[in-house]
Amino acid sequence: MTDWWTLVVILCLAGVTMVTRCFFFILDRPWALPPWVERALHYAPVAALAGVILPEILTTNGRLITTALDARVFGAAAGVAVYFWRRNVLMTMLAGMLVYLPLRLGLGW
Repeated sequence: MTDWWTLVVILCLAGVTMVTRCFFFILDRPWALPPWVERALHYAPVAALAGVILPEILTTNGRLITTALDARVFGAAAGVAVYFWRRNVLMTMLAGMLVYLPLRLGLGW
């Protein structure tokens, strides 16, 4: 059985979600971001990607990896190399996985 506090939290989160998603429809006039915010938002995807992927590549169980024989490092290096060579995200993912999987599954790195 759900207690009342859980229901209050769910309703508050639903309200906050609805207000933030409908914010631009609620306003009566067009709204523009300041130029410095628009410039900063250009870096947001790269920063988010680095914040998610780099810890996954460089750490194991919350500690930095201690060996260079890690399939994740070689897969990431292959992906980066292919991206700078071809500028194609799909080929980047495929190259990274084509290097990572044999090392991980075949050699057990």
